[in-house]
Amino acid sequence: MKKKTIIDSFNYAVSGIIIALKTEKNMRIHYIIAILVIALSLFFDFSRAEFLLLLFAISLVVVAEMVNTALERVIDLITEDYHPLARLVKDVAAGAVLIAAINSIVVGYLLFFDRLSSYTDLLLFKIRRSDIHLTFVALLFVILLTIGLKAKFYRGRGTHFQGGTVSGHAAVSFCIATIIAFLAQNILVTTLTYGLAILVGESRIEGKIHTFLEVLLGAALGILVGVLVFQIIG
Repeated sequence: MKKKTIIDSFNYAVSGIIIALKTEKNMRIHYIIAILVIALSLFFDFSRAEFLLLLFAISLVVVAEMVNTALERVIDLITEDYHPLARLVKDVAAGAVLIAAINSIVVGYLLFFDRLSSYTDLLLFKIRRSDIHLTFVALLFVILLTIGLKAKFYRGRGTHFQGGTVSGHAAVSFCIATIIAFLAQNILVTTLTYGLAILVGESRIEGKIHTFLEVLLGAALGILVGVLVFQIIG
């Protein structure tokens, strides 16, 4: 029996996320809302503690939904007949998702309401342009979009973590290179960081994990998100 490595563990975990995203309508709804809320946070003066609460609320809903899905699948695997205990487990799991969702609504209300009510003549406003916050959001966007694209366009070749339509490694590395280019504003530093990003992409092709097109799409995604967040929003 092959010994499971850390990469295998990551691979199984990412596959689980993508499978849940592909098969569960509620999971896709949570995914879209998460992206929109994180994007909206860029326009508000959130402290680190407030942004942490926002991420925790989002994560709690997603985790609860995935646990609920897993329990439902296990119960359906064990029995296809109606059983009061099976219904009880499903109802309790669904109740956990509901509590997490209500919690996220309360957190969102407390974080956004006062800021929106103070500027009734504006839909959005920008106060803080923290490089740390912009960097974190840009990388989070790249990861979320990569997972979404892998789930949407997965062709059954390779695995979700190692392979897929878009190279996540290329997307993240080129996004980081773009962020460094904006922050450093130095041609030598920019050239070196993009050189490292290219080496990351080349290694994915050399290892036959991704095709040239998949690496190119990942690079384009990373650069696009980096430019969008730092040049347009920031």
